[in-house]
Amino acid sequence: MTVMDITIHSSFLPHTDPEASLAFYRDLLGFEVRLDVGYEAMRWITVGPAGQADTAIVLYPPEATPNVSEEEKRVVAEMMAKGTFASLNLATPDLDATFEKLQAGDIDIVQEPTDQPYGVRDAAFRDPAGNLIRMQQTA
Repeated sequence: MTVMDITIHSSFLPHTDPEASLAFYRDLLGFEVRLDVGYEAMRWITVGPAGQADTAIVLYPPEATPNVSEEEKRVVAEMMAKGTFASLNLATPDLDATFEKLQAGDIDIVQEPTDQPYGVRDAAFRDPAGNLIRMQQTA
């Protein structure tokens, strides 16, 4: 079998408020804004961790998804509000210090730093759109 040279370029997370998303990802998490594109009343914002130019998250307006019915849009909005539509896993070398800084930013905390029985220490919180973000301690 031939090994292919494939990388993850972008992941997509929906947003409901571009300014709140910028405040969260840029100002609180410290991500770089790589692209901010508007079309009509919608915005797509690409962010990523500083020093990791090959890793990006595109924050997109879910209403722009083609061929989605009104009922599907309603279900997506409900799932986003509950934090069950999309998620992201992040990692940091000092989970407790990072979590303390995030907590000072008045985030929606789901789980404080916890040693999991499967060997990971992690925490969980939601972004302004309700997306679940888990952050784990790196070795």
